[in-house]
Amino acid sequence: MIKLTKSCEDYLETILILQQKSCGSVKSIDIATHLNVSKPAVTKATNELKDFGLINKDLYGEITLTEVGKNLAEKIYDKHKTIYSFLQKLGVSEETAEEDCCKLEHAISEETLEKLKEFLKNN
Repeated sequence: MIKLTKSCEDYLETILILQQKSCGSVKSIDIATHLNVSKPAVTKATNELKDFGLINKDLYGEITLTEVGKNLAEKIYDKHKTIYSFLQKLGVSEETAEEDCCKLEHAISEETLEKLKEFLKNN
């Protein structure tokens, strides 16, 4: 199992979201804009993700998720959406829910995530 930093998880999640929006590949500038980071920071992170075999980068700068990367990104994004939904159910504002779930998604256990999903399904 690959142990990713919070930052790498954020990059994977962002690539997935941007791929879904564009129906294809993503450029470094898209990631930098979405995460509000520098292009060199994106280059460093995407090189690390490439080394892990989670993304492909072609000569024209297009970035795509590998199958393993896509599966991992979907898990991360599912966790994000579940926590966000839970916070919304509690009455937390959209802005605060988004900020908080970005922090919580990196720390929450699988057991707690499953309990949150169960709660959301039943309420």
